[in-house]
Amino acid sequence: MRHCRLGSLFVLMASCVMGTFAAPAAHGPAGQGSTTPAARGWTPPRTPWGEPDLQGVWSYATLTPLERPASQAGRTVLTDEEVAALDREALTGADRRDGSADADLARAYNALWYDWGRSDGRTSLIVDPADGRLPPLTEAGQRRYPPGWSFLAGSGFDSYENRPLPERCMTYHGVPPLPSGYNSTYQIFQTPGYVAIVDENIHDVRQIPLDGMPHLDPKIRQWNGDSRGHWEGNTLVVETTNYSAKTILRFPAAGETVRAVERFTRVAPRRIDYRFTITDPATYTRPWSAALPMVNLPEYVIYEYACHEGNYAIANALSGARAHDRAAAGVAR
Repeated sequence: MRHCRLGSLFVLMASCVMGTFAAPAAHGPAGQGSTTPAARGWTPPRTPWGEPDLQGVWSYATLTPLERPASQAGRTVLTDEEVAALDREALTGADRRDGSADADLARAYNALWYDWGRSDGRTSLIVDPADGRLPPLTEAGQRRYPPGWSFLAGSGFDSYENRPLPERCMTYHGVPPLPSGYNSTYQIFQTPGYVAIVDENIHDVRQIPLDGMPHLDPKIRQWNGDSRGHWEGNTLVVETTNYSAKTILRFPAAGETVRAVERFTRVAPRRIDYRFTITDPATYTRPWSAALPMVNLPEYVIYEYACHEGNYAIANALSGARAHDRAAAGVAR
């Protein structure tokens, strides 16, 4: 469901269409950077104070899934025909009002309202482990994240007190981000000593100091963690810790122990090679890494995402959940 809260339907439609069509992605092996200007000695632009210039609006929307589907086991890239089929499905397959119980609620919007991006030709965003899958969960991770877990479900529908963070307008894509159906967009700003990253969805802003200052006291926890950055050549490296114990990312992770290291490298005029590594010994048996393409949108304008906490349907959500509970227990209404 498209949740853009914009003041004008015209603005919403313009921004959605722009997001859908303004970021073509390379496919197949070329999409992995083998023929990018960086590979031919392209030099990234510099800020007036001499740092690589990452500023601008960047889309990380993509149809490439985080994990490699079982049907693609052993494959790292798709054929051109498979990529084209995925891209066509994203543009035509959203409007499926077929009479089922959830059709009008969950599937009533056609492709105009979504920005899924395109396939970048790979079978998974995960590049390590080599099988393109999340590592096995620890015993504690299995207890915390049972099969069927979803970050949108949060703790379930037990009470108004544990509704998921996106619904409460706290945070959505998280740090590091993973794309969703719309607004998978970063705007990067730079000043001497700082990088600021605005996430279009729920307008999170990260202020990332580059001066070597230590992380916040471990007692201070934040929804999107505490980020510190530095430059390694042309690559901006950002380490994030101090997540809240209540933080819910778009993949299993324990806020108390997760550590994320992101790497931003501008490899072409309109492309950032973005990679991140997750280390979370309370959840995973080993670290894992993903590569997420970021494409520059020079004409894209980020408007206010005016998300306001207050779900007026909460009574219906909870009463429906209680009805499901009774049905599961075999109790008559």
